[in-house]
Amino acid sequence: MKKLLLITVLLSFSFYGFSQNDNSTKAIDSTKVMSKGPAFKGVMYGIRGGYNISNLDFKAAPTMSNKHRNSMFVGFFANIGLSNTVSLMPEIQFSAEGANEETLHLDYIQAPIFFRFRISEKIHIGAGPQVSLKVHKYEDGIKNFAYSGVGGIEYKLSHMLFADLRYTYGFSNIFDDHLNVEAKNTNIQIGIGYKF
Repeated sequence: MKKLLLITVLLSFSFYGFSQNDNSTKAIDSTKVMSKGPAFKGVMYGIRGGYNISNLDFKAAPTMSNKHRNSMFVGFFANIGLSNTVSLMPEIQFSAEGANEETLHLDYIQAPIFFRFRISEKIHIGAGPQVSLKVHKYEDGIKNFAYSGVGGIEYKLSHMLFADLRYTYGFSNIFDDHLNVEAKNTNIQIGIGYKF
């Protein structure tokens, strides 16, 4: 019982000592915080989905119909706050892209890494690389992997809800090399997202 009483008294004094308002301690602490640079702002998770308008950018005139394809995308993301103005958004999404011709449909599982920059309270812009894995079709003359760049703008509708617009342009030829045809995938995403 005496030991318990002693521990309680010591903890009370420790708590009292930590809770004191000492200006010199504050000055030292603020100096330490200033020297650390940008503070980590935590992680938020969320979902995005919306409408795709995609097409293929052929190097030469295509021999087949090349109308744009309207479809959808859906995915999950993590928003990692690196500072008050910069965050990193790795994502995993399913995106139906390519051209309207059935043989040119490109359904991808994609992993963009989006660097977001805060312009104002409501507006963010961003850019980053993206890798895509083709699903559903194999050995159809179209490569299974594609690499592209993504840029976009985001508008904050509420604390958790946002709308965004992104443009993706392929860096790599989507067709197998032996076909001697070159085209790059392009896509516009009009989306809405929710952060948990």
